[in-house]
Formats: sequence, C-alpha cells, structure tokens
Amino acid sequence: MKLRYRIGFFAGIFLIVCMIGIGYQLSYKYALERQQAKAELPQQSTQSITTKGEATKNEGYYLCELHGYVVVYLYDKKTIFEVTDIPLTDLPEELQGEIQDGKYIETEDALYGFLENYSS
Repeated sequence: MKLRYRIGFFAGIFLIVCMIGIGYQLSYKYALERQQAKAELPQQSTQSITTKGEATKNEGYYLCELHGYVVVYLYDKKTIFEVTDIPLTDLPEELQGEIQDGKYIETEDALYGFLENYSS
C-alpha cells in the first residue's frame, strides 16, 4: 500500500512541476511579444501639423491590430502613437473587423474615450 501512495505522491508532484513550467513558458512568451511591440514604438512621435500662431491640428488616429492587441497609429498609419493592453479577441466581433480594417477616430478625446471603455 505504501508503494501506491508514493507513486501517487510523486506523480502529483510531477504534474505540479509540469504545470508551473508550462505557465512560465506562456508568461515568458507573452512578455517577449509585449517587448517586441514596444520596441517598434518610435522614440518621440509628436507629429502634428502646425498652423500660424500657436494652434496645432492633428489629422486623427487609426486603431489597428498588432500581435493580437489594439494599437493606435497616427493619421499616416505608419507611426505608432500608443500600444494598448487590449486584446483584439476581447472586443465584439463587429468591432474586431473594423479594427482589422483600420478604424478611424478623429479626435484625441474620442480616442481616449474609446480606449477607456474597452480597457480592463
């Protein structure tokens, strides 16, 4: 009987160690993807059009998908404005399609309102 308990105990320990290893690998992969997405950010992205006087005019923003997350691009769709923690899969399907096509948002207030609504 004692042998059976020992085998069960070591099998349980083995399963726990395997689960911890798998969890570590998944979190490590997630951290690498986030680091890669942040590395694609430009150093200073303050592109805006200046008019006479002190007024500036932004041309809007685009919400797109990058590595499974929602990313905000400037009007040129090349310059990353902000990388979010919002997974694309957490959004409604209709909104996922719009973001995959590049959802346009005109003002910064509307942009931050959208991000505030869908962030956790």
